[in-house]
Amino acid sequence: MRILLSLVLLMISPLSQAQAALTVEQVAPGIYLHFGEHQLPDRNNHGAIANIGFIIGDQCVAVIDSGGNPQQGAALKKAIEATTDTPVCYVINTHVHPDHIYGNAAFKAENVHFIGHYKLARAMVTRGQYYIDKAAEQLDIELTADNLIAPDMPVKKHMTINLGNRELVLTAHRTAHTDNDLTVYDKKTDTLWLADLLFIDHLPVIDGSLKGWLAELERLEKQDYHYVIPGHGPLVTDWPAAMQPQKKYLTLLLHEIRAMIAQGKFIEEAVKTVGRSERQNWKLFDQFHAKNVTTAFAELEWED
Repeated sequence: MRILLSLVLLMISPLSQAQAALTVEQVAPGIYLHFGEHQLPDRNNHGAIANIGFIIGDQCVAVIDSGGNPQQGAALKKAIEATTDTPVCYVINTHVHPDHIYGNAAFKAENVHFIGHYKLARAMVTRGQYYIDKAAEQLDIELTADNLIAPDMPVKKHMTINLGNRELVLTAHRTAHTDNDLTVYDKKTDTLWLADLLFIDHLPVIDGSLKGWLAELERLEKQDYHYVIPGHGPLVTDWPAAMQPQKKYLTLLLHEIRAMIAQGKFIEEAVKTVGRSERQNWKLFDQFHAKNVTTAFAELEWED
């Protein structure tokens, strides 16, 4: 059963400077999560749409994703301070997408290390100026390069950090959701923080490799976990059953796009027809499905 602890905190709105509430829930002993909403990032939510949170050890706190804007990062920091006197030692970014990294600057301090996939720094550099340019227009927030803090502890394959009587195993994955996906496994509670390698109810979004993502899911579903935390959606207590709708959707894309390529069909037709049977099963389908088909088609048309 989920242990509920709601903390109402202050967060300054980039638009109105009004007070807003940020809640965190203790979803497993020492693991606290703020649940995002299934929304497009926009000027109303200011990009604060993802699941973010923290894990508390005897000596250190590890932040897992810092939020979709600097103010949410500050609110998450206040949530930690209201929960524990244990200092933050690590900020772990699970991948480069804005809803997971824009709160980083709130945690910048001399004794805080930033951790990410070894390809995350390059992704931040590649996308950084675009992110900064679009933040004001799309999210109504002001960003500078200082908000995009690259990892000083990159993970090539695996890394274990100890928070004090609590070990976290960090894994850098092959290209899947993105080319810089990182997951966090808490040994103490048998919890896998899967981040955006798992979407529940929200349509999965491909920004990396369809085949790579399916390969990672097939490997992960062979493991047993007591809890799994998705990047978007509720806490999972029935792994791997909860992952099957996402696997089904991605597998359908794979098979239908391959069939169209074999028939000599073009990407424009694929966008109109592929995967449409899944439309009623996902939130934000219309917003992301066409991009998924386009990305997957570009990948599959060059496979051997």
